[in-house]
Amino acid sequence: MALIRGSRTPSAATPHETPRDALGELDQRNLRRLMPLLLAAYIMSFLDRTNIGLAKERLEVDLGISAAAYGLGAGLFFLTYAISEVPSNLIMYRVGARWWITRIMLTWGVISACMAFVQGEKSFYAMRLLLGAAEAGLLPGILLYFTYWFRSEIRGRAIGLLLLGASIASVVGNPLGGLLMEMDGLGGWHGWQWMFVIEGIPCLFLAVAIFRYLPDGPAKAPWLTADEAQLVQDAVTREQTEGSEAAGNGTGSGSLLTVLRDKQMLLAIFANWTHQVALYSVVYFLPGIIGGWGDLSPFTIGLLTGLPWLTAAVGAVLVPPRATTPRRSRNFVVVGLLMMFTGLIVAAVAGPVIALLGFCFTGLAFFVVQPLLFNFPATRLSGKTLAGGLALLNTIGITGGFVGPYIMGYAEDATGNHLSGLWVSIVLLALGALAATRLRFSPKS
Repeated sequence: MALIRGSRTPSAATPHETPRDALGELDQRNLRRLMPLLLAAYIMSFLDRTNIGLAKERLEVDLGISAAAYGLGAGLFFLTYAISEVPSNLIMYRVGARWWITRIMLTWGVISACMAFVQGEKSFYAMRLLLGAAEAGLLPGILLYFTYWFRSEIRGRAIGLLLLGASIASVVGNPLGGLLMEMDGLGGWHGWQWMFVIEGIPCLFLAVAIFRYLPDGPAKAPWLTADEAQLVQDAVTREQTEGSEAAGNGTGSGSLLTVLRDKQMLLAIFANWTHQVALYSVVYFLPGIIGGWGDLSPFTIGLLTGLPWLTAAVGAVLVPPRATTPRRSRNFVVVGLLMMFTGLIVAAVAGPVIALLGFCFTGLAFFVVQPLLFNFPATRLSGKTLAGGLALLNTIGITGGFVGPYIMGYAEDATGNHLSGLWVSIVLLALGALAATRLRFSPKS
């Protein structure tokens, strides 16, 4: 954990150093100190919420869980996640990031490992509901935490780095999950049971590290002096106050009604929701789609499933840092949604090889859209309203994680075609892109 520990000794300032020069150096230092733990937390959360995708076919064989029941169970995670998310963020705002993120990780790690003891549809539904409630608040909590440390120009980069965790979790986790699935029969357990236990337990150790090393904010960071911490806090407070006042949202002490009355926020929420419907349709059903292409081993399925996430990582690294103006930010969101729209059309109509390329093209935009939309609320809101607004953006968006898998499972059972449900996502992405054309990423733009 040497990356997290640090010294209170201030860096030497030169006579030529301006406040912005100092802020730039502090931004880089804070990114280096914070991102390893937060990225690890998000990698584990995404892995533990999505690893059932690899277990889909075996759950049907071993427990009799149909495609529709699987889709419902996969989606139920997002209902309790959504219900619990705004309260979770407001609690974190009060008690601090260190305690609350630790609590989230402990409870979800235990429940994720206990997925190994599912016996049928009812217990599958129950465990997915519990897992959603346990994990609720992690992502919006981290997004809120970033607003304590970074101005918007750096926060967009931090969010992009964080969302790389989903790509890392999928690129590494899918082949790893495939290997664990091949432990079928060892110790009298099914392979999917081993996968849930082995991938759930590390969260408990990571929770201990977060409790020990993650500061609640700049004022408690051991690597910043008091003056440096104050410089960081002043910069982010000034930006948020100016943004919320220019947007007509006051000082940030308002309620969620403030967010719901903001038409720009509603556009961002809708665009994010369409993105999430498509994203989780792919996340939970791509292994089954690939498995239907031939007699493939679990490891091969996991390996192929990871390919779209490689392109997602490329998009996350290359595009968000180039969104340096409000117009570019809006245009990247629109283009990203249209890329997903195009890729899913290709995947829905083509043969296996071209379809996989279509999924890879879709993946290229997975984390182009999301970091830009997640950065949007802090240009219009501040304080408690920002905490609620970030949670609301993610809460409504994450219900797309219920809608997408449910529609995919229902359509598969109704038609016998793994791909038929993709057409709903395709239509929604077109509507999301249309809504995104009206976004204004700065109240002054």
